[in-house]
Amino acid sequence: DYRNPDFIRGIQDFSHLWLIWCFSESIRENVSPTVRPPKLGGNKRVGVFATRAPYRPNPLGLSCVELPRVEETLNNGRVLVVSGADLINNTPIYDIKPYLPFSDCKIDATGGFTQETKDKTVDVIFPDELISLIPKQKHKGIIAILAQDPRPGYHDDANRIYGMRFSHFNIKFTVDNDVLTVVDVTDEEKLKKL
Repeated sequence: DYRNPDFIRGIQDFSHLWLIWCFSESIRENVSPTVRPPKLGGNKRVGVFATRAPYRPNPLGLSCVELPRVEETLNNGRVLVVSGADLINNTPIYDIKPYLPFSDCKIDATGGFTQETKDKTVDVIFPDELISLIPKQKHKGIIAILAQDPRPGYHDDANRIYGMRFSHFNIKFTVDNDVLTVVDVTDEEKLKKL
């Protein structure tokens, strides 16, 4: 219904967009008023509205994404090509709004309990033979995500192998003394073709 190019006329002049979307895979009938954020160790409870937890009374999500380009395609008309989206395939998107640097960036904003963990990162060791399995244009993004230490905050087992999905890749890693080491990368699209 919204393929009319007039809906996005002028959007190519913005570098970033806000996407308003649905946590379609996280909808629950009963929602708790409090959650345990992993970055707080998974033991401290805070109100769901003080977090970005996916289990919410209203399953709306909000993401700021970069808009590198708008492509003209034969089958789908104009397509917005974005990067930095924290969505899964087929996530319903309800609305798109331009990011306005003069009003969307508040220099003096405070981050509540996230201030405690905002600067906590780990060093990332991503062996050449494994990172080469991922397209080069995605290297910077995956390393930045891994540096945030995506483990649950209450885990601290140097021998445990953790996993996370990035695009269609399954990334396995260990963490020891603030050093994250990637131990395996599986391309799930290639596996499906076998």
